Amino acid sequence: MRFFFDNNLALRIARAIDQLVDPPIKVHHLRERFPPNVADVDWMRTLAEDGDWVIVSGDLRITKNPHERHAWEATGLTTFFLKGWMNQSFWLQAANLVRWFPDIMSQAQRVEPGASFIVPFKYSGRFKQPPLS
Repeated sequence: MRFFFDNNLALRIARAIDQLVDPPIKVHHLRERFPPNVADVDWMRTLAEDGDWVIVSGDLRITKNPHERHAWEATGLTTFFLKGWMNQSFWLQAANLVRWFPDIMSQAQRVEPGASFIVPFKYSGRFKQPPLS
């Protein structure tokens, strides 16, 4: 299983989480595969063509912008949206993602591809559903 962290998350956090997980799980950051200014629709389309990706995104606008939402839903990829994370410091994001990541991995393995979840910043061990279109 491959996890993809978007540009809203620090490359260093993705690399740190990748070092913490056991193979065959891998964590990749957007900048390791695409230019930093790639459009969301473009990287989503490419990941969908590859298959077997789980997206971890700090960009909740994807769920609200009709064009991006349609592209994201069309991918059929499982996605975890981090809500309330982007206004936190780098170190708090890193620490909290280390705490949440075992739950994210477990949930991603249990669900059908295309499922999506909101991951609140405050750790509860429970995911929420993103708003419907």
